[in-house]
Formats: sequence, C-alpha cells, structure tokens
Amino acid sequence: MEKNKESVKGLKVKEINETRKANDLEIKVKTSGLLPVIAAFSGNLIVCAAKFFGFFITGSGAMFSEAVHSFADTANQFLLMLGVKLSVQKPNSLYPYGHGKERFIWALISACGIFFIGCGITTYHGILSLLNPSEVHFNIWAVIILIFAFLIESFTLWLAIKDLKEHFPDAKLKTIIKQADPTTLAVVYEDGLAVLGVFIAAMSILLTYLTGDIYWDAVGSIIIGLMLGVVAILLIAKNRNFLLTKSIPAEIEEIILDILNEDPTIEKVLDFKSAILDIDKYLIKCDVEFNASALMKEFNQHHFLQNEYEDVKESYENFMKFSVDYMDRVPRMVGKRIDEIEKKIRAEVPQAVFIDIEIN
Repeated sequence: MEKNKESVKGLKVKEINETRKANDLEIKVKTSGLLPVIAAFSGNLIVCAAKFFGFFITGSGAMFSEAVHSFADTANQFLLMLGVKLSVQKPNSLYPYGHGKERFIWALISACGIFFIGCGITTYHGILSLLNPSEVHFNIWAVIILIFAFLIESFTLWLAIKDLKEHFPDAKLKTIIKQADPTTLAVVYEDGLAVLGVFIAAMSILLTYLTGDIYWDAVGSIIIGLMLGVVAILLIAKNRNFLLTKSIPAEIEEIILDILNEDPTIEKVLDFKSAILDIDKYLIKCDVEFNASALMKEFNQHHFLQNEYEDVKESYENFMKFSVDYMDRVPRMVGKRIDEIEKKIRAEVPQAVFIDIEIN
C-alpha cells in the first residue's frame, strides 16, 4: 500500500512540474502589434516635419490639416507603443492576470487624441479658412512633400496590413475588424486615412491653384478632419469593448465546452465564464460536476483497490489506514485529472493562458 501511495504521489509531482512549465511558456505574453506601431511612429515623425514645412511655404489649409493629422498620428502611436510595452509586464501578486488591459487603456487615450486633436483642430482650421480666406501659394515643394508622405505612409500601412494577415490568414474582413489587436488596427486606420488624406490635400491644392478659389483648400481641410473623427469613434468603440471585460469569441468557447463535455470524468458543465485579458490571452473559469463512477474506474485501473483489499480485510487498523490514505488520494487524483483537461484545452486553444476549473 505504501509503494502504491508513493507511486501516485510521484506521478502527481511530475504532473505538477510539467503543468507549471507549460504555464510558464504560455504566460510569456507577446508584444503583438509593436512592429507596425514603431514603423508608423518613425514614419509619421518624419512626415509630420515635412508637412509642416510644406504648410509654411504654401499657406495651404489642407497642408496644415495633413501636418496636424501627422502630428496627431505621431503622438497617438507613441501612446500605442507605451500601451504595448506596459501590457507585457509579468503577472504578480497585485495583478495576478497581468497588465494586458494597459494596451486598451492607452489605445483608448490615443483614439481620444485623434478625435480632439486630429478632428477638432483640422476641422476648426478649415471652417476658419472658409470664413477668413487667405492666399495659398503653389510651390513644387508641396508636391514633393506629398509624394514623400504618400510613399512613407503607404509603407507603414503595408506593414500593418501584413501583420493582420499573419494573425488572420483566412479570416473575413468583418472577423478581422472584430478580433484584431486595436493597436495594429489603429495603425491601419490612421495610415489608410493618411494615404487618402494625401490625395485629398493634393486635389485641394491643385483645384485651388487652377480655379483661384480658396474654397477648395478649406473644404479639403474639413473633409480630412471629419474622416479623422469617424476613425476616432470606431477606435474608441473597439477599445471600450475590450475594457468592459469582453468574453472570448463564441466559436472558441464552443471548442472548450466540447472538450469539457467529451471528457468521461465530467458529468456536466454547470457554469462557464470567460474574459479577454489581452490579445491572444484568455481567462477561462468554469464549474463542473464530476462523474464518480468514471473517477473510480480511473482510480482502479492499476488494481490499487483490489490489491489493497487483501491487506485491509484482515484488521480494522489496516482498514483505517487505507481509509485515510484513500481520502488523501481522491483530491490528488481529481487535481491530476483537472490538470490533464487544462492541458487538452491549451493544446486546442493556446490563448487560454489562465484556466480555473472548479468542482461543484
């Protein structure tokens, strides 16, 4: 009986060590979306300086709007970088589930910056240009700056789209927008709008030059500002969803429930809750009812009970020792089974970093 007890304990210790190693690997959070943000920040910083130079030599309201747009993008992408870096801090006693939501907090602040700085200032400047028109000077440097901005922002846009495709290779656009990392999605929105904004600014300056009417330049500025406002609202809504402890996608939840329901030792799942803690990092919590007969079969698969019966039937003292030992084995056996179920779930859903299965 003592040998059997030591054997079970040895298996349990080995199982615990393997589970801890697996958890350590999973808890290493990823800096998802960092490369596109760094590239966008660097590109927009250069483009911002170039556009302000273009504004000073032309006096164009549309060029000013684009310069403010790039300034807002640069500041916002700095906030996005800060959020990504803070989100990868390891869990501790104060923050047992890590700092994943830092990403969404700073992305929300960034989106508010787009709205108030990007949309607010550019739209206001466009309205002022309509009410108090000033002369716009056409200069070849404006064309060169816009072409340069188009190339830089197209490249950073391509990097962000490439990152999204790597994470969602076969997904539809609707799924990507719903589940994508808000930091990468912010770069896609901002740089996509920046590329479009370059065309609008170029057309506004060209039409102003050809017609001599300041109206076109002011309208271009207002259009750019309103587009920034729309993008800001979309990003604010997305980050709000993540900050409200959003549950995992329904298809992922279904996979986990199938694993739980198909396990012979689980009679039924009584309660299931989930939360997205960070990009590719889920919390799963569920209450289950165990199947006693299935557990007993598993417990006796090595004939532990049959062998021990021969020892305990001869004296009451042996029976009491067996009873104490049996009561000690059952929780360890249940714990071992839960660890195995958790490993199955992680094998199918690697994003399930924190799993809490409780017995009702």
